[in-house]
Formats: sequence, structure tokens, C-alpha cells
Amino acid sequence: MTDLSNISTLTLQGFNLPPESIVPAFVFATLGYLTILSCNLILLSTIILNKSLHQPMYILLLNLPINDLIGSTALFPQIIKELLWDTRTIQFSTCVIQAFFIHIYATGAVFILTAMAYDRYVAICCPMRYNTIMSNIHIVRLISLVWLSNIFIIAVLFILLLRLPRCRSFVTHTYCDNPSLLQLVCVNTTINNIYGLMTVAVCQVITVGLIAFTYIQILIACFRNKGSDTRRKALQTCATHLIVFLLFECLGLFTVISYRLTDLSPHLRKFSGVAAMILPPTLNPIIYGLRTKEIRVRALKFLHKRVYTS
Repeated sequence: MTDLSNISTLTLQGFNLPPESIVPAFVFATLGYLTILSCNLILLSTIILNKSLHQPMYILLLNLPINDLIGSTALFPQIIKELLWDTRTIQFSTCVIQAFFIHIYATGAVFILTAMAYDRYVAICCPMRYNTIMSNIHIVRLISLVWLSNIFIIAVLFILLLRLPRCRSFVTHTYCDNPSLLQLVCVNTTINNIYGLMTVAVCQVITVGLIAFTYIQILIACFRNKGSDTRRKALQTCATHLIVFLLFECLGLFTVISYRLTDLSPHLRKFSGVAAMILPPTLNPIIYGLRTKEIRVRALKFLHKRVYTS
């Protein structure tokens, strides 16, 4: 097949919307992006500007809106541009950058939620040693491990991808990611497939295993504790975290599996892929903001102050 590696323009599959649906879709995408930006920035600002929230739990939570902003900013501008200008073309370099940050977001979300589960495990199961274990140095190490391991895994994934020649220029998805870019390659991709599946499998085993272990220990500790108030608060915090994790896991895993199901409807594949990028960044700040009293109270004070001083 013809080597098209020197061709810098790719064509996205797009949403194939009828003309009358383009304007509503554009409005929905723009409002969705603005909602994600505003909600995550409010959560981010609330934690940063309130010294009382400079605790391990909230410092770890701080990474979640940062990660959500990375993912949504990688996705939405391209979708809005496509709907506004009715164009499906994208530069190869832009496509690679978009795919890189989308994968950073996806892997980062799982790692951050795992780190947060570890923090809750220490807080509930080892409350007397919490401040000693979750010291500032330990928090810095934990956050560094999350981001550096995330960047390393995804960097290797894309180094393996970029070494291969391309013989196609049509991306069979609504946005760029590693599987869709891999379909443009005209040589054997066994190494890439093995590395991709291996990293997904290893990350899933480690993160799901750690979260399952921490929650089992937390449940045991909660039911041993005779204080109904302490038990209720612990279970409420953990339930919030578990809802966010399960939502992301279900959407993310279905998106990964959908590429390997040839009989799956392309519309369902598009929906699952976009939903995995839209729902978590939209719901995370709302869930954590509404379910966590400390954040809710200080966010309302922050907004009240901004409204009356502007």
C-alpha cells in the first residue's frame, strides 16, 4: 500500500449529523464545555484558596479537576470546530497531541481515584497514624508517582505508534486516540497491540485490586466502629468515590472493548467514546462539591463573595 506518512492532513469520521441537528449539537457541545470548565475551575479555586482545605484528602482531589480539564480541553475544541465550520479534517500533529492528552486523561483518572482510595483507607483504618503516614513528603511522592507513571506509560505508547508508516488518512472515530491512529498504519502492529493491552490489563489489575482491597478494609473498619456518626460519614465519603470510579471504569472499558467488537454499531461506539470524555468531567465536581460538606460550604462562600464584590 502507498506510504502516506508525508501527508499531514487526516479526515475524521465525524458525527454524520443531519443539517437541522448541527446548530443544536454545536450549542450543546459549547454549553457542555463551558459547564465542565466552570464547575472544575470552581472546585479547583475552592481548594486552592481555602487554607482549611489544604489537607491530604483535598490535595489529592485537586488533581481530579486538573485531569478533567486536560481531557475536556483535548476533546471539545475539536468537536466545536467541526460543528461550527462543518469540517472533518485535522492535522496529523494535532491529532497525535489530542490523542496523547486524551490517554493522559483516561489513565490519570484511574490513578488519581486509586490514590484517593488509599488516602481514605489510611484515614479510616489507621486514624491515629494518618498525619504521620500522609505527610507532605508522602503526598508529594504519591502525586509524583501518579503523574510520572501516567506520562511514561502514554509516552511509550505513542513512541511505538509514531515509528510506524501510515498508508491511510481516514480516522474511523469522532476524535483521535491510539486505536484509531493505529488503524492508519499499513504494517504489522503486534508490538503496539501487545503493549496497549498489557498496559490496560496491568493498570486494571493494580488499580481495581488496590481499590477493592481498600474498600473491603474500610467496610470491615466501619462495621467494627460503634459510632454511627463516624460510620455514616465514612460510608458516605466512600460511596461518593466508588460511584465516580465505577462510572469511569464502565465507560472506559466499554470504549476500549468496542474497538475489538467488529459487529458493534458505529453509533454506539461514537456515543460510548464521547460519553467517557463528557460525563466524568461534568459529574466529578458536582458529585464531590455537593457530597462533601467542607467543599460545598466553602464553594458557596467563594461564589457569594465573587458575586457581591464584582
